[in-house]
Amino acid sequence: MAEVRSRRTAGSRRGRGRGRGQGQRRLPTWEVSDSDPEGANTAEAGAEAGGVAGERRAAVKARRPEQVLRRLVVCVDPAVLEDAGADILMEALGALGCECRIETQRLARSLQWNEVRPSLDPCGVSPSCWPTSRTPHRGSNQERDDAQAMRPVPPELQAEDEQELLLLLEPQEFLQGAAQLTQMSSPPCSMPWIPLESLTHLHLAVIGLEAYLWSHQPSAQRIQQLESPEVSIGWPEVEEALVLLQLFADLDVLLVASWQELSQHVCAFTKALAQRPSKQCRDTQAFAFCTAGRWASGQRVSRDGSGLRGVWWKQIRQFNRVSPAVADAIVTAFPSPRLLQQAFSACSTEQERLGLLADLPVKAREGRQPRRVGPDLSRRICLFLTTANPDLLLDLGF
Repeated sequence: MAEVRSRRTAGSRRGRGRGRGQGQRRLPTWEVSDSDPEGANTAEAGAEAGGVAGERRAAVKARRPEQVLRRLVVCVDPAVLEDAGADILMEALGALGCECRIETQRLARSLQWNEVRPSLDPCGVSPSCWPTSRTPHRGSNQERDDAQAMRPVPPELQAEDEQELLLLLEPQEFLQGAAQLTQMSSPPCSMPWIPLESLTHLHLAVIGLEAYLWSHQPSAQRIQQLESPEVSIGWPEVEEALVLLQLFADLDVLLVASWQELSQHVCAFTKALAQRPSKQCRDTQAFAFCTAGRWASGQRVSRDGSGLRGVWWKQIRQFNRVSPAVADAIVTAFPSPRLLQQAFSACSTEQERLGLLADLPVKAREGRQPRRVGPDLSRRICLFLTTANPDLLLDLGF
């Protein structure tokens, strides 16, 4: 009985041990407490990296043309609405998707473009717009920061290339200014319609100038008499005034026949402004491709010079009708361009120099006859390394 009890006890112990090994055994784990300085630094670094990446993604999204178009505000002077055709312009701006406001402008009958933009700019265009802290905020702080970032930019704080203003002129008003320009004997110091201290990039638009000239000019002389009897202006003077405005004031004048044509131009100009932030950031950044990439066909060269022979081999392969076997034969005989140039300099005659590589044997495949580099390729490589004429045609086969 004692043996039976001892066996049962041993069996039960083995069973309990086997059960713990199969179902109850746990792998060792490590936990980092909040008091661990290394764990806290790692968490803080991860949060900071995630915050910077999130800001960059938000900035890239904010520069998309459709996002910028939603933030554009077209401020229209109330004097523009006095014209009967202004409804066409307002309907076109409403269908475009940007915000349109009726506000009094410094110049009557003008349109100005403002942007409600975020202050993030990872391209380095405006470093002052970066937030003071790169760690993500939570709760009301995040909402307050977003509201501050999306506030409208005051006109006096905008850059000069971001302030665009379109001034609408009556034909009579434009002709008076054009007459003043054409009567000046020296380059004008000031331009009509332009304030002395203008912070905006001004554009001019004249509606119905051609119809006005034809309706107010005699059909025989085609001359428009203005307020002064001795002042006359026609299309030649108008074209001269347009050239003067472009040369001395960098001012472009849009001559349109109707409000419909003006609306199309304003919509196209607004879309171009929406595309400008993304294009500016694309121009300031480096190219997306790089010659050091894996896909590039360039040869990697280390600091000890290994890889230069591969560069020399690829340069020979750039000649027309050069197979890898021919390039191998030339590189084997002359491992570098300097050695080949020295061999050309050692030749006594021009014919010897041109035919230096012609008799180099080329390793042929099995079952094929051996061949040489040939005089044509020898002449082309010789001229390439020795000529001083940049316009010399190396390949006579074209």
